[in-house]
Amino acid sequence: MRRVVVVGTQWGDEGKGKITDFLAQKADLVVRYQGGNNAGHTVVIEGKKHSLNLLPSGILNPRIENVMANGMVINPKAFVDELAKIQDFKLHISDRAQVVLPYHMELDKAYETNKGDEKIGTTHKGIGPAYTDKAARMGLRVSTFIHEERFYKRLLELVAEKNKEMTSYGLPTFDADSIFNEYKAYAKIMAPYVTDTSYYLNQAIDSNKKILFEGAQGVMLCLDHGTYPYVTSSSPTASSVPLNTGIAPWLVDGAIGVTKAYTTRVGSGPFPSEIFGDLATKIRTIGKEFGTTTGRPRRIGWLDTVVLRHTKRVSGLSYLAVTLLDVLTGIDELKIAVSYTLNGEEIDRIPADIEDFSMCTPNYITVPGWKEDITEVKSFDELPENTKKYLNKLSELVGVELGMFSVGPDRRQTIMVKEIL
Repeated sequence: MRRVVVVGTQWGDEGKGKITDFLAQKADLVVRYQGGNNAGHTVVIEGKKHSLNLLPSGILNPRIENVMANGMVINPKAFVDELAKIQDFKLHISDRAQVVLPYHMELDKAYETNKGDEKIGTTHKGIGPAYTDKAARMGLRVSTFIHEERFYKRLLELVAEKNKEMTSYGLPTFDADSIFNEYKAYAKIMAPYVTDTSYYLNQAIDSNKKILFEGAQGVMLCLDHGTYPYVTSSSPTASSVPLNTGIAPWLVDGAIGVTKAYTTRVGSGPFPSEIFGDLATKIRTIGKEFGTTTGRPRRIGWLDTVVLRHTKRVSGLSYLAVTLLDVLTGIDELKIAVSYTLNGEEIDRIPADIEDFSMCTPNYITVPGWKEDITEVKSFDELPENTKKYLNKLSELVGVELGMFSVGPDRRQTIMVKEIL
């Protein structure tokens, strides 16, 4: 496979950045295809931790061409701040991507506050309002943003409209000139990297380049196929790559589904396999399960194969990449959710209605755990027998081959099982 999507199979935070960074060693390009700086991905190289929110994971490798595609929403200030930490890189930004502006962030907070107990649990980064404006044809494209006169003219129109909304929430209004005076500097920094990335990507494909497409969040947060309304405002599925990058569907060769060896979730919404108490605290502590973007403690649950089969069905998966396997070391018995019970009936799907999903109770199988330290293994064969059985059972239940797994945070602790790229 030469053009591969790295997709999160759960509710995000699966370790996509780590897997992308590892696979990128063989890639020519890494492409972020949706989301914005609401996504947090962490890469550890030789013990040094790098936290990224907006830039593609390949940005840390000076050899790799990185692309921020048209499906993204880009906060210019966050972009400039993050880029300042990187010294040697290659980057291309889509002229069709959308720009996140200050009023998007304030409206994000206002929408969330107004929901009260029904709040979604957003990161308050303005992502949802920016995508809303895109759909309503009230957005600002990067192509306009980098032309000073056009940006100012468009900004006057947008701020006048958005101030009506700010007033309706009883919030202070925005001054277009103040935004312009700050953001025109960001536009000048961004401008040299802006191009028609669809054209660029198709040229790369014609040249037989190896390309990794990197999604943000996970399929269970997909606007269409996730646990609506507790979702993000874009589609992280592998099937959304053509639309979000401007390439033909048949040019994508396959997808790597990244899953933790257990399940986590940040924010509100149903979570059938969620666990509590000392065991949840232990997993959260060992796995450092706190949001990269927000710092919020993540909710913890057993591995849920109903979720993974749903992801396989709606997104398509060629191989599984299992991360944080080492976190489960020392737990005597491990549970795996294999189906749900809803209103007395066993089901093997994710209900569309959130009330139905909240009433689902998981049906588990129990498998033996392992006590051996696995953080230094170099191959699948070196794993303890019970660890092998756990991975094999996971692959069997999902119906997708194991492609790779991870036994620690560092790049060297990622082990290939299949040749992927």
